[in-house]
Amino acid sequence: MAKAVRMSDIAQKLNVSTVTVSKALAGKDGVSEELRTEIQRIAEEIGYHKKSVNNGKMYTFGIITPHKYIEKGHSFYWTLYERAINWLSQRGYIGILEIISDQNEQMLELPQLIQSDRIDGIILMGNFSEEYCNLVEDSAIPMVMLDSFDARYSRDTVISDGYYGMYTMVNHLIQMGHRDIMYVGSVGETSSITDRYFGFCRAMMEAGITVTSDMTIPDRDDDGKIEISMEDIKKMPTAFVCNCDSTAYILMKLLKSEGISIPEDVSIVGFDNFVLSELADPQITTYAIDIDRMAKEACRCLIRRLQHPDENAHRIVVSGSLVFRDSVRSLKK
Repeated sequence: MAKAVRMSDIAQKLNVSTVTVSKALAGKDGVSEELRTEIQRIAEEIGYHKKSVNNGKMYTFGIITPHKYIEKGHSFYWTLYERAINWLSQRGYIGILEIISDQNEQMLELPQLIQSDRIDGIILMGNFSEEYCNLVEDSAIPMVMLDSFDARYSRDTVISDGYYGMYTMVNHLIQMGHRDIMYVGSVGETSSITDRYFGFCRAMMEAGITVTSDMTIPDRDDDGKIEISMEDIKKMPTAFVCNCDSTAYILMKLLKSEGISIPEDVSIVGFDNFVLSELADPQITTYAIDIDRMAKEACRCLIRRLQHPDENAHRIVVSGSLVFRDSVRSLKK
């Protein structure tokens, strides 16, 4: 059987990038007419056939995520990926995972799934650099951002309701009598951590509490991995509100190693309703993200983009709900 001709074969013949070939064949801007004509000529000459996405075929999707988010077998992103694959497979579609190393992201190497022309569309799961997102977008393949948002770009996006979710969580703590509350999360590290921080700020502001710089504790190292130091806690609050359950779990272990009891000495809440919130002792009060719906909406959004390529970009915000457990002590008399 003859080997299928790929976009990368055309790129190699003309000494251009696969992105350039993809844009030329898709009729996108950014390619001169002279080069576009030459790419089309070579494509016809060597027998390249662009896949049709409107002939009733079953789609093949790439789900792309950074290595740092999925290197451990039991992570939020593993669960999100599994739910997406399950939704696709039940409908006869194919989903393929590709994990992008830090080096590949920094070197701006296009995902192999795009280079090999194996997929109809792509879900970028988690936070990539602006340059890498632009690289993938420039390949002209239909794309959806999952659990990441950048207002500067018009892109299909599915995110959890981090802002109002955290706002609701902090209001719960305030209603339980807490006013000395610290936010645990490296603001600016990801869009979700930042959204949740601003939800924290709004709830505190509405309660008449001024948020100062010493009320925020970083939780990520230079590689984006969770790391918390007791040195960053200058004064023990009555409650910590963490940007995710993994951070809450690690913080709880750290405090207990210092002889601090939860919730007798200090309360802790998380976010996501990830498995670690139930494994902790005591179990962690948290905000449950609807992972099933996030995965489903991302897949449906990508299918819609394939079928209606000229529609305006969609931003879908998926709400969740509070889950009350044992890590919060009421300070009300």
